[in-house]
Amino acid sequence: QAQPVESGGGLVQAGGSLRLSCTPSARTSSNYAVGWFRRAPGQEREFVAAVNWSGGSTMFADSVKGRFTIARDNAKDTVWLQMNSLEPEDTAVYYCAIQVGFRVSSNSGEYEYWGQGTQVTVSS
Repeated sequence: QAQPVESGGGLVQAGGSLRLSCTPSARTSSNYAVGWFRRAPGQEREFVAAVNWSGGSTMFADSVKGRFTIARDNAKDTVWLQMNSLEPEDTAVYYCAIQVGFRVSSNSGEYEYWGQGTQVTVSS
């Protein structure tokens, strides 16, 4: 199974937007769900959002509901995390993770493959 690769992080002012992308490092024939997690300095890794294989089922952490959306294009093997109305509290390293199968989950232990992460910094 190919490792996920994240891109799109950066520095943005509070209230701004960023779009993160996640793509496996090699084409995969497996069906998989994708989750986004983040780790802020000095804090535990936490769930952000997830989408199932078809894109028809999504989950969001309460802290990002209404601000973040998640979508995927399986023809392009890409998942996007659109982050709007960013707050300084969203500053973290964001990780993309892959879970082989159809089900969406917020449990990090169910994800088998993890990316290296991309830094998101929101200035006040």
